[in-house]
Amino acid sequence: MGAALRYFRLHRQNLSGAIGRLLRHPLGSLLTVLVIAVALALPAGLRVLVNNVGALSGTWEGAADFTVYLADAVSEERARALANDIGARDEVAEVAFISRADALEEFRTQSGFGAALDALDENPLPHALVVRPELSTVGEMQALAESLAALEETALVQLDTEWVERLRAMLVLIERAVDIVSALVALGVVLVIGNTIRLEINNRSTEIEVMKLVGGSDGFIRRPFLYLGFCYGLAGALVAALLIAASLGLLAAPVGALAELYASAWSLTGLGLRDTAILIGGGAALGWAGAWLAAARHLRAIEPT
Repeated sequence: MGAALRYFRLHRQNLSGAIGRLLRHPLGSLLTVLVIAVALALPAGLRVLVNNVGALSGTWEGAADFTVYLADAVSEERARALANDIGARDEVAEVAFISRADALEEFRTQSGFGAALDALDENPLPHALVVRPELSTVGEMQALAESLAALEETALVQLDTEWVERLRAMLVLIERAVDIVSALVALGVVLVIGNTIRLEINNRSTEIEVMKLVGGSDGFIRRPFLYLGFCYGLAGALVAALLIAASLGLLAAPVGALAELYASAWSLTGLGLRDTAILIGGGAALGWAGAWLAAARHLRAIEPT
């Protein structure tokens, strides 16, 4: 029991000593922590952005509509009857009928080609049905679109979620790129902390020689530097989390205004509890790893003469 208490007391002293070294050199420590924080905030911020875009695409998918363009030979009466038949399906929430006359008028208003349309002998636009499905998955909506396309009166079915699927494919690609960036940044953080610990070891080389002369083990000598690297990584991760939160706070107002223009309740979400824990724990672990690599390499080179 006494040995265990002595062991934990030694670690506590090493941790407090590492914090004291950071506080004794505030400017240098702050610059190092900021470098680590910016490096960690870059991939973490990109992941937050990808998560927000993914959540937004999910809301778009839920409100996806089909546009069913009918054949030219289909009369308006038959088109309205077909709209009623499709609207009665369990998998359909709502059907809106758009006559060719209404479609032409809408196109005239939005396109600005009114004079050119007046020169046409007949209306080239077909009747159309805008179908809002009562479905949630892409596979179910695809099956409904295929069944509508198989109708005799149907000329073309446009599935409006196709662009959302393209967006999701792009998000998968971006996620892979973020993973690669995260790995490279992790390596960079290890190197930065390792170089900082190397300088600390060189500055304390005389003290290390004395420790080795009086029989200090490698583990005893290495432990304070490990805690120093741990503190650098932990502080950098905490500042990175604050940077991400501050950035999202600055973006919240314009994003909310943009969402309001589209009648959407979507808003930015920041780091969750799990992501925050991963960021902070990962930063501390990278600090420990960088310090361990530097200490394992450079402490061997210091021997008492």
